[in-house]
Order: sequence, then C-alpha cells, then structure tokens
Amino acid sequence: MRVGWLAPLLWIGAVHGATVPEPDLALAEHNYQQHCQQCHGVNRIGGAGPALLPQSLSRIKPNEIREVITNGRPASQMAAFGTVLAPAQIDGLTHHLQRPPAVEPTWSEDDTRRSHRLLADVASLPDKPQHHADPLNLFVVVEAGDHHVDIVDGDRFEVLARFASHFALHGGPKFSPDGRFVYFASRDGWISLYDLHNLTLIAEVRAGLNTRNLAVSKDGRWVLVGNTLPGNVVVLDARDLSLVKTVATVGLDGQPSRVSAVYTAPPRNSFIVALKDVKEVWELSTGPHPDFVPRRIEAEDYLDDFSFSPDYRQLLATSRKAQGGQVIDLDTGRIVTDIALPGMPHLGSGTYWKRDGHWVFATPNISKGLISVIDFDTWKVIQQIPTLGPGFFLRSHVNSRYAWTDVFFGPDNDAIHLIDKQTLEIAHTLRPMPGKTAAHVEFTRDGRYLLLSIWDTDGALIVYDSHTLKEIKRLPMNKPSGKYNVGNKIEFAEGTSH
Repeated sequence: MRVGWLAPLLWIGAVHGATVPEPDLALAEHNYQQHCQQCHGVNRIGGAGPALLPQSLSRIKPNEIREVITNGRPASQMAAFGTVLAPAQIDGLTHHLQRPPAVEPTWSEDDTRRSHRLLADVASLPDKPQHHADPLNLFVVVEAGDHHVDIVDGDRFEVLARFASHFALHGGPKFSPDGRFVYFASRDGWISLYDLHNLTLIAEVRAGLNTRNLAVSKDGRWVLVGNTLPGNVVVLDARDLSLVKTVATVGLDGQPSRVSAVYTAPPRNSFIVALKDVKEVWELSTGPHPDFVPRRIEAEDYLDDFSFSPDYRQLLATSRKAQGGQVIDLDTGRIVTDIALPGMPHLGSGTYWKRDGHWVFATPNISKGLISVIDFDTWKVIQQIPTLGPGFFLRSHVNSRYAWTDVFFGPDNDAIHLIDKQTLEIAHTLRPMPGKTAAHVEFTRDGRYLLLSIWDTDGALIVYDSHTLKEIKRLPMNKPSGKYNVGNKIEFAEGTSH
C-alpha cells in the first residue's frame, strides 16, 4: 500500500466532524457489489461509470463522495441511494471507496485494445471547419462541475458545442499541430479524440487505470500517455488512438515508478517524461522512425513537476532534496544547478517572458503566498512577490503588460493578482465574483481579451479586455476548471503553459 493511500483511512471525524464508529467494511463491500459493481466494475476499475479507486478519488473530499452516493449526480446515470441505503451504510461505502482494493487492479495491452472504439470516420468528414468561428481562436473549456466540455468562439464568446466528457479530465487537453484535433485524458485513463472542425468525437480508448496527462508529438503522429496505474507510458496513433506500444516505467535498478508528467519538446522532436519514484528523466524520440526506447537522464531527486526553458534545452524541475528546483541540461544529460525555492512551486503552471531583454520564468506556489521569478541566464531567483495566499495558475501573453495569478489555496481565493512583468510588482488585484474562487486565465490568440474561470457550481467564464481590464461578458458555467486557446497552444505562445 502506498503512503498516499493512508490518508483516507483516518476515518475519525472525516464525515461528520466528530468521532464515529469504524464502518462495517464487509457490509460496505456487499453494498458495492449489489448497487455499484454493475456500472463501476469488478475491483472498482470502472465501466459505464468511472473508476472508484483511491487515485481517482484523491481530490474529492469524503463529504462530496457521500453527497453523490446519497443524491446522485444530475445529468448522468448516477442514481441517488439516499432512500435505499441507511446513513451508516453510506458512510461505510464512502470509506470503502477510499481504500485500495484487496487485489491491486491491473490493465494490460489487451485491455487497452479491447477498450478502443471508433466513433466517426475522419476520412468521410469535411477537412474544413463546419462553423464560422476562427479555428485558431477557439477555446476548449473543461466544466469540472458536471464533467462536460464546451467549445467557445474566441471572437464572439459564444458556445459552439457542449458535450459530456469522461470523469475528471486531467492534465489539460492537447492539440494536433494544425489545430483541428484535440485530445483529452481523464483521471481514470480514458483518452478521447475530438474533431474541432466538425465538432464531433472521433475515437476513444482506455490507456490505463489512473492517468497523469498526455502529450502530442510535433509532427502530430503520436500521442504519449503517462500513467500512475499501471506505471507506464502508452504510445497511441494520433489518427485513431489505436495502441502502438506500452513502455513500463522501470528504472535501471529495476524499481517500478509512476509517471509525474509527460510533455512534448517540439524543437527536440521528442517527448520528455518525468518519473515519480525513480531518479530519472526519459526522452523518447518521435521521428522519423521512432522506436520509443527511452534515453535515460539521471536526476538528483524524484521529479514531481517540471517546465522548460524557452529553447527547450533545459528542464526546470521540482526537487524535494534541493528544497526547490533542479535544472537539467537535456543535451548533455547533466545537472546544471539547484535553485532554492521555498514551499511547493507549481512549475507546470508557471510561465516565462522577456524583461529588459532577458528571459525570466515565474512560478506560483501551492503552499506559500508568493510568486518566484527566476532569471534564465543565471538561474537565480531575482524576486519573490508576496501574494494573498498560495496559488495554482499563472498566465500571460506576449501582448499583455501583466501576468495574472490566482490565490487558489488561500482564504482570499476570490482574488486575482495582476503582476507588472517589468517592475515585478502587483499592479492590480481584482475580485471578479466576491466569495467565489477565481482561477486560470487564458488569452485570446492575439492577447486582446482573456477568459477567467469562477470555480463554482454556479460559476462562469468572465471575459476581460486585457488592456482596459473592463469586463466584457459572462458565460454561466458549472465550475469551469480550465480553458485552452487553440492558437496559443499549438504555437507554444509566450505566456501560456505547455
């Protein structure tokens, strides 16, 4: 049993804020088999419903699980069991779902192949957009509250299409190099391919039981999926999501590992893989005839998160050993330096820009109220910007004066800071919807406007003029957790995450 699975076992007071008896786990298992197994699968690996494993439920509080069991989930097949099960039985089932199964579930290449399904024939579809929006200024918006995706016109700020997604999309959607196709990964391993020209799903496959994220190669030929269960990377054909190869993430010493993250490195024509339980970084070449055998780069510590320098020659990664970050030269495979960063920097949500002719990188911090700014030439921290609380996302655009950052984990999480990119000071603090969490900014392709999320069931996308800071429009949505502009993503634009 991994240490991360122990937290849900601390049952005292977890549900009602008071001491409660240890649940009857045998009864809970019986109730699962009778009421849940048909949709969520034997051993809880998922079926018509999502996987109910500790890894899949790690970000959901016990009270939220209990609420869904009791009242069901609107606009889904999840029924309400509040009139079927007694409160104590629901408590027990809630506890049971947060424990690891008696037998650790497995997922094989044959399982992946059997899960593959084609939903539309791309060859029979028009290759030009069947809508009037600019295809490179579309936004893909994830509504986490009810597991849907919206396709939004970035000029008119209107929803063109809305469709149901798999449970808990994770790691951000990625796009084909021409912007026509978008790829999604759900937390319980489902990969989906969607055609933005024709606004239709093309294919789906389940690549694992718990997935971190995916990446698309520079040439648009391959999709790489990084999994924590089982620990591996899965190569898919980007055209139809058919399985190409599975590579178990095992270190040279034989130690198996989960995957922390996978990204594409376009100038290098490769994928970069960070491992969570082995002190290695992998590089997998993507062309012209890749064998997907990893080139192994030794790291000083296990990697939880990383970002790139603008030229993709260096990897800036979190390192618990260094109490901050480590810089790895991808050309030589050597450690360049450590960077002393306090707390837990969220490098994958950081961004870079030019200041006085030099590249700088800024990262939010999920445990401390500050933004750290690093000089890419010296790898020194040149500024620590105090904020109202720990933050999650930081975004900008080459045509914006400001970098926008949230204070997602603090008591003031309804605030958004605008940091002047030259003075490195907070120039403005906005509270778009007082009392509701504001987070995750994405700019239009030209940087003229930006969309900001209100992470609430009765939330919204708020459109701002990026120069005047005036609100332009609100689109009501159910906890819109992230939004992604096609042009910014495929051009790897300055200021956006990759």
